[in-house]
Amino acid sequence: MQAWQVHRNGEPSEVMTLEDVARPEPGDGQVLLKVRAANINFPDALLCRGQYQITPPLPFTPGVEICGETEDGRRVIANPVLPHGGFAEYTVADAAAVLPAPDALDDAEAAALHIGYQTGWFALHRRARLEAGETLLVHAAAGGVGSAAVQLGKAAGATVIGVVGGADKAAVASELGCDLVIDRRTEDVIATVKQATGGRGADVVYDPVGGAAYAQSAKVVAFEGRIVVVGFASGSIPSPALNHALVKNYSILGLHWGLYNTKNPKLVQHCHEQLTELAARGAIKPLVSERVPLGGAADAVQRVADGLTTGRVAVVPGDTEGEAA
Repeated sequence: MQAWQVHRNGEPSEVMTLEDVARPEPGDGQVLLKVRAANINFPDALLCRGQYQITPPLPFTPGVEICGETEDGRRVIANPVLPHGGFAEYTVADAAAVLPAPDALDDAEAAALHIGYQTGWFALHRRARLEAGETLLVHAAAGGVGSAAVQLGKAAGATVIGVVGGADKAAVASELGCDLVIDRRTEDVIATVKQATGGRGADVVYDPVGGAAYAQSAKVVAFEGRIVVVGFASGSIPSPALNHALVKNYSILGLHWGLYNTKNPKLVQHCHEQLTELAARGAIKPLVSERVPLGGAADAVQRVADGLTTGRVAVVPGDTEGEAA
């Protein structure tokens, strides 16, 4: 079978090579899956660079989120077990963690439902306890993680403010349903949020960016607001001023979704049921901006790493040309 292999750490476009390799053999408690679509996540780039919290042995295949098909024909979504990632024709996953793919979504959309939407659901509902009528601020609102949070916030009845970088991404955020879109490249994020909220600020801030975005979050969060830290796509990890959190009465919450798979897997199943129901009634629908063939994976991972994409980019092994959504 064909699979992308990483033999040394570095930029995805430089270290990912497409090779003919043996089909992986499932271990105890694992299942073999034919990959129908693999969603590209920012952690795939971090894995290539050797900067992720998990460091699989070299060589390995990236791709942490797929829609696949079991040997008995079931369509499922799963997180492949590294080093056998999803940018391949076949992969393996833990049988206990495989979830049914929602009928309302195609393969690429189903592949994109898992990590980003589970992260958003846990962040907004489990950690921040977002309520209808509250204001939610989403950084990188046109990206894969941010777009999921925007849709989930709207589904929860929140007023959603999206922060993006550039006019093209602002248009995407508007189409996703943001009530207000702020282009950080041309607008003052802090002043615009305060003006839009009558000086109150945002009740919940969803931050997958870190760096300067977190500094803005601390200045616009409302009294008794909640900042949920879900990642550091900017590459800069902030050092929060805890005296500021004390003076303004706000909470700083961390969210590492992967821990729920070991600490409380029943909640992951419950979340999937909630997401499936939301997808069935059209309240959420992953934004797949591009579908690329297996041969285009390395270039696509690099573009995601460089922040040049919107929504999700999916690798479809059976596709020979790829297409825009």
